[in-house]
Amino acid sequence: MYTEQFTMLLAVFERAAMMLMTLFLLTHNRKFQHIFKKQHRRPLETAMISMLFIFFAIFSTYTGIKVDGSLVNVRIIAILSGGIIFGPWVGIPAGVLSGLHRYLIDIDGPTSLPCLITSVTAGLLATLIHFRCHKQDYVRYGIMAGMFCECLTMALILLLGRDQALALEIVRHIALPMILGTLSIGLIIKLVQNLDDEKDLVAARQAKQALDIANKTLPYFRQNNRAALNRVCSIIRSETHADAVSITDTRDVLAYVGVGEENFLDAYHKISNMTRRAVETGEQIISNNLNIHDFHSLLIIPLRENGTVTGTLKIFYREPDKVRAALKEMAIGLSQLISTQMEVSRVDQLKDMAAKAEFSALQAKINPHFLFNALNAISTLVRINPGRARELIANLADFMRYSLQRDDDLIDIQEELKQVHDYVAIEQARFGDKLTVIFDIDPVHPRIPTLLIQPLVENAIIHGIQKARGPGQVTIQVKQQEQQIKITIRDTGVGISDEVLAKLQQGTMESNHIGLQNVHRRLIMLYGEGLHIKQLSQGTEISFYVNKEQESC
Repeated sequence: MYTEQFTMLLAVFERAAMMLMTLFLLTHNRKFQHIFKKQHRRPLETAMISMLFIFFAIFSTYTGIKVDGSLVNVRIIAILSGGIIFGPWVGIPAGVLSGLHRYLIDIDGPTSLPCLITSVTAGLLATLIHFRCHKQDYVRYGIMAGMFCECLTMALILLLGRDQALALEIVRHIALPMILGTLSIGLIIKLVQNLDDEKDLVAARQAKQALDIANKTLPYFRQNNRAALNRVCSIIRSETHADAVSITDTRDVLAYVGVGEENFLDAYHKISNMTRRAVETGEQIISNNLNIHDFHSLLIIPLRENGTVTGTLKIFYREPDKVRAALKEMAIGLSQLISTQMEVSRVDQLKDMAAKAEFSALQAKINPHFLFNALNAISTLVRINPGRARELIANLADFMRYSLQRDDDLIDIQEELKQVHDYVAIEQARFGDKLTVIFDIDPVHPRIPTLLIQPLVENAIIHGIQKARGPGQVTIQVKQQEQQIKITIRDTGVGISDEVLAKLQQGTMESNHIGLQNVHRRLIMLYGEGLHIKQLSQGTEISFYVNKEQESC
């Protein structure tokens, strides 16, 4: 008898192994794996899983071994496994339908009704375990529930059997293999749970790698120059085992490290059409069949600041099919960290530059020379035009108060223009007929950082008009356009040299032009583009744009 029971036990394990093998193959299919891993499934996806376990449960009836009018099968194993892992919409339908099927194919059989009752019970027990137990306890409670259901089956066979001798013989033959066979429930649950564990492990590795890269690159983002960005690319290349890595803004390649690096040493290069598409759409681009410059795999991920795409991170491989899901997810996390680092770095730089701008303003405008020239002009007017002298004293007081007390990050442009008016009034008193200033201002109210316009007006007067032989004119315009507001300072002075323009672009401006350099860099960091400087036939035109949507209420 023991040999017969052992053979039946092996048969139970064999049929459970078939179910296990089928699940193993399905979980390694990308589509099914995705469905199994999801926490919240669509109704159609839940229905697919429910149909799968209903099939397992009913199919186990057909593959069961007939013993004295009963069937040795793995129906309870299928019901409990599906219900515990996936919940009531799988366990209960599988229990009810497979139980009814078992009852209907052998209504008068000695085990039909007990099998129906225990099948439904198994579905309900599976639901209870799914909701009330922790996932790490699913295996233990699943095996216990399976053994309970099979013991209940044996008890019902004895209680409901019309032929007690036959019922006793059935229980004596099948009880042990059916009860021990429920150990297979643990293997099935563990298989599906390992998918989540594997997903969590991969996610943890990706997060750790992204954080490691972020920690290593943080000091270089604070430097914000090409050499530092190249170092960032080197770190990312080393960590991702890429053949090349680059960082771009929305127009140019800012840094490139790896294969073909020698082509990027001397000058900036325009971004490719594929990169431009990533910038415009804000979506990552993956190509595993690339054939450009010996590269065959490419991942492009947009970098954002304040929700706006300001550049991209590009990872190149010479082998095809190197951009896989793990790299893609890690790179997405890394791009978010890099974007955050860039925002923090930009805020730090803006604060530093604002402090330098304020210091430069105080140093250049409230130094003894400036005060001497202003007071000298006022003292001259005191004798010939006392009223005008009083106005200039008020202008000087307002100008000094603004420069010393203004600490708001953003102000209405009309407030900035008040300071410009005060400054111009003082300079006109100094230069007399040599200086004419025209204000052409639209009634607009964008919010801008302090000390953006006044340094440009000062530059036009000191470096343009003052150096010219005859009288000159400075025109200050604030004009509303469709989506932006244009601020222009135009003078008829000596003009700006090519050398100064080159130094402005390179960031190597001398101290006497530090105000111009500071405004240019702050505009780039705030709005993505700096000063537009045009050399006129007589004089210079400097303009910049601010966003219309930043108008104050």
